[in-house]
Amino acid sequence: MEEKIKDEGECCHKTKERSDKEYKDLLHRLSRIEGQVRGIRGMVEKDAYCTDILVQVAAVNAALNSFNKVLLANHIRTCVAQDIRDGKEETIDELVATLQKLMK
Repeated sequence: MEEKIKDEGECCHKTKERSDKEYKDLLHRLSRIEGQVRGIRGMVEKDAYCTDILVQVAAVNAALNSFNKVLLANHIRTCVAQDIRDGKEETIDELVATLQKLMK
């Protein structure tokens, strides 16, 4: 049996059409996070002091948490609310499982 290997960009079976504003906001947040991570790499390459790097890592973690909060709020307002209106109760179980993963 042949196994299909997923492309790097192929992560899930569902898709979500986002508003232009939401799309731009999420990409802007991710671009800032990418810049922060590149900055940390530069700090390591330049032998920066450990605590200085740790402070920057904490900033990246905070930015990722903020990204998650925005994405989760949008998900609940759109996808989850629509699925509940459509009678798709399994969406609640999916949301609970997602929240449990986020809270590890």
